[in-house]
Amino acid sequence: MNSTPSKRQLVVAAAQLGPIQSLTTPRSEVLDRMVRLLREAATKNVNLVVFPELAFTTFFPSYIIDSEEELSRFFEPTSSTDPYAMITTPNIRPLIEEANKLKIDISFGFGERWTDGDGVVTDYNTAVYYSASKQECIAKYRKIHLPGRYEPDTRPGVTQQLEKRYFKPGNFGFQAFRVPGLLHGALKADQNNSASDPKDSNGRGDPIMGMLICNDRRWAEGWRSYGLQGVELVLEGYNTTAFAPQYDGANEEQEQEALFHHRLSCQAGSYQNACFSIHAAKAGTEDHGSLIAGSSIIDPNGHIIIESTTKEDELICATIDLEKCKKGKDRVFDFEKHRRPEHYSRLVEQVGVQEPPLLSP
Repeated sequence: MNSTPSKRQLVVAAAQLGPIQSLTTPRSEVLDRMVRLLREAATKNVNLVVFPELAFTTFFPSYIIDSEEELSRFFEPTSSTDPYAMITTPNIRPLIEEANKLKIDISFGFGERWTDGDGVVTDYNTAVYYSASKQECIAKYRKIHLPGRYEPDTRPGVTQQLEKRYFKPGNFGFQAFRVPGLLHGALKADQNNSASDPKDSNGRGDPIMGMLICNDRRWAEGWRSYGLQGVELVLEGYNTTAFAPQYDGANEEQEQEALFHHRLSCQAGSYQNACFSIHAAKAGTEDHGSLIAGSSIIDPNGHIIIESTTKEDELICATIDLEKCKKGKDRVFDFEKHRRPEHYSRLVEQVGVQEPPLLSP
């Protein structure tokens, strides 16, 4: 057996956040908690930390917010002239400075208020990847599969899910990206012999990553889009309801079902695309209701390597070897050998369900 250590090992972490109470919780409190988790990661030689969806605030889409002034507090400004302006604001800059100091890459979710070149303002549920080696954001993803509804449910006591009210669907698609500075000896473009088979460089370059946000993990289309780009590591933050009183089932029953579906989606996505994945929760009981925990790191065979054990702030870490993605990519999920896209047109031509015609009497 070959005992030579792989050159494609990383130490990665999910930084689960416990509840963030109320619409008025100071950002400084949340930042302090995130910085503590980042410092803990440094003691464990972590290379990359993934924080949750909408990491810096309570899950505000569960509230009915009519005041534009109040709503604006949950968004950070970006624009076509400064796409990553949010990392210079007091609300986020301390986390970036700590990441630079500790030389740890981070990915985090936030509410993005985007102003385009024509002055049109659009709100998105967004995640970014910040490279400590480059000291800049190198990728941005905007949540595509927005759950819930636009109009509030007026029944008393219901748990609201109003992402369609506060965000527009993302417009970047599922674009994988390579991350520099994490692997020593990664193959670079100027080292690749153009005369050789391009496949010879597969699995030898800088890590290939993709981002999802919460509900996206339930949609196979996003995972497969990344899989077709050779993704090795998918990063996902989430805020997922544990209990909604308007639905059937007791509190514990609903929470266990939500955790089951969460694990099922993440494990299947990792297995079916032969990649690792990191999932970071905002967990516990916030003022609007409760959120599941279940932060995890999953391997390319779909096994959970490690999972959170609390509903509080918690860092979970694992050493992963990206070399292990090759087994699935070269066998069961060798897409070039086995996919049949000529039969998949329905997947992109159709949105709603269209049942076959009814049978004759």
